[in-house]
Amino acid sequence: MTAPLTHSSEPRWNADLLGDGFEACTLALPDGAETTLVRYTPSVAPDDRPARVAVLAVHGFVDYFFHPHVARELAAAGYAFYAVDLRGHGRSWEAHAAAGRDPNQVPDIAVYAQDLDAAAAVVRDAGHERLVVLGHSTGGLIAPLWAAGRPGRADALVLNSPWFAPNRPRVTRWAATAMVEAVAPVAPRAVVSHLAPDYAVALHAEHGGEWQFDPAWKWHEPFTVRAAWLRSVLRSQRRLARGLDLDVPVLVLSSDRSSHDEHLTTDSVLDVAHIRGRAPMLGDDVSYMTIRGGAHDLALSPAPARDEYLRAVVGWLDASV
Repeated sequence: MTAPLTHSSEPRWNADLLGDGFEACTLALPDGAETTLVRYTPSVAPDDRPARVAVLAVHGFVDYFFHPHVARELAAAGYAFYAVDLRGHGRSWEAHAAAGRDPNQVPDIAVYAQDLDAAAAVVRDAGHERLVVLGHSTGGLIAPLWAAGRPGRADALVLNSPWFAPNRPRVTRWAATAMVEAVAPVAPRAVVSHLAPDYAVALHAEHGGEWQFDPAWKWHEPFTVRAAWLRSVLRSQRRLARGLDLDVPVLVLSSDRSSHDEHLTTDSVLDVAHIRGRAPMLGDDVSYMTIRGGAHDLALSPAPARDEYLRAVVGWLDASV
């Protein structure tokens, strides 16, 4: 039986770094950890009544929430909007680092269920009847595993370029899995790979992209990947590949193609064939859409792909939730 959805104290909302209309609160987690919940205040309770449906966004690896245009678009369609910066990421970085933990990483990503539990409890307590979790990339792996392990906590999922499988040839995946399974038990913090910064750099306004974000939180340098974290990701992907049997509607979206160097108009991080192939493993009610010319984070694609993505999400929510 799933434990009751509760949070230990009343959240204390403060002005958020995104400025007017955005607030954030810190949520305490077990073992002294913290996560941060952001809300777009005009969307939460228009006319002093809580919006019926709330959307909770979950970012990817070495990432955080800096997408005010997504919040405003969903608010205009009548949806309350929240986002979580998971422990060790973005707004939650400082407490994680102060405790001596590796930024953006944990030994087992299953612990993020605590972050989502805490965030979902606050959203539910605000009076919204239904909760949709919108996960991107690694968040798109974390969200369905959380929903499968906590039945009844989410009413629907939207997965934006979810990380369902490593973007490597099969033989390389087998070798990488064997390596991290051997290394992680004896050296969990061993460096086993690096995340290339090219995609993040291409997005940033200082390098010709459209977006302003903090390079200290979404790095412009190669980012260290450690053994235990990667092992937990690979194990989670194998768990998803065996089937999750989710009993909620799911929308999976991806770009129409992948490449290694077209960062703004293709998925240069993941293989869209892997996303398409594993989407049916989520459950019986899964819709799949491709966005032509979409970037890895479809919400950060150049127009018109970005607009098509947002229309697709709103249209699906209107019909399914």
